[in-house]
Amino acid sequence: TALPISDLLLKTQEEGRISVPSITKLVASMDRKSYEIAVRGHRAGTAYILFNSTEEDVRGIVSERKVEVVVSHYEELNVLSAVLGWIYFACWSISFYPQVILNFRRKSVIGLNFDFLAYNITGFLAYGLFNIGMYWIPLIKEKYKNRYPNGVNPVQLNDVIFTLHAIVIITFTIIQCLIFERGKQMVSWIAKVIVGLAILFSTVALIPAGVDKISWLDYLYYFSYIKLGSTLIKYIPQAYSNFERRSTAGWSIGNVLLDFSGGMFSIGQMFVIAYNHDDWKSIFGDLTKFGLGVFSVAFDCLFMVQHYCLYRHAGDEYKLVDEDEENPKKQRNAYKTFV
Repeated sequence: TALPISDLLLKTQEEGRISVPSITKLVASMDRKSYEIAVRGHRAGTAYILFNSTEEDVRGIVSERKVEVVVSHYEELNVLSAVLGWIYFACWSISFYPQVILNFRRKSVIGLNFDFLAYNITGFLAYGLFNIGMYWIPLIKEKYKNRYPNGVNPVQLNDVIFTLHAIVIITFTIIQCLIFERGKQMVSWIAKVIVGLAILFSTVALIPAGVDKISWLDYLYYFSYIKLGSTLIKYIPQAYSNFERRSTAGWSIGNVLLDFSGGMFSIGQMFVIAYNHDDWKSIFGDLTKFGLGVFSVAFDCLFMVQHYCLYRHAGDEYKLVDEDEENPKKQRNAYKTFV
């Protein structure tokens, strides 16, 4: 819409972060669709320019408009943040493949704990819903901006791609468990209950969200908490299985090393973003992403100790050491390595 010549009044939503000229002469033109406004940044973060006018007909057009301005300390850190994001995306994405390759070479999944897979697929499905909502759904993005007006959306494109890729590869690994030698291994009843409760919770919580008793943003955060919870517990069955067998055979160390690297780069990216935009709430605004990095690194350190220190002499051949058909629990854990 072409606007008449008018004194356009500018002000910022948050004082002190940026400064703009108080009055700008707006020259109307039918073929002109953009106007340049000089903005000076003073503090890092996100700010908004609000508009008003001395003329009533113009005021009605511009009063509801605002322009978002992102101020950062250093442009180089924006580049570094993007690089770190794609590096951890690559590390975490590739980390799924060593286990798949190991299973294929051995034609066996003995040593890979099925509870770990159950928690992993549940967590990534929940995290996928969270990332898609935060990145692609306008309603969710608007609610996040309203809650954190000076914040930066912590979910990036590489987060979405990584999660969808992870779901595909984990599903393929589960298929391997169905066709390769697995002995008496199965998903424990504890894992079935926990996964069932997560599904039940997310389904029941949909009701208050649907009747506006809770925000859709809060509902989406529930999925991020499911992912965080799965990350907290998913490595425990595998670590205990390694301890019980006195071996890490069947559990790929390549997966661990790449996962460790991805976790470190992920944590690094979050701190770079928080510092460069003076937005430390972004870390806690996406507690799942931060928690993923911390807990992954912690358990990866444990797996490295098991593989390189405690059980480094264990081989990769298996024998059934317990033939007690009346005790299925023993059967599931009856595989040990030759030393």
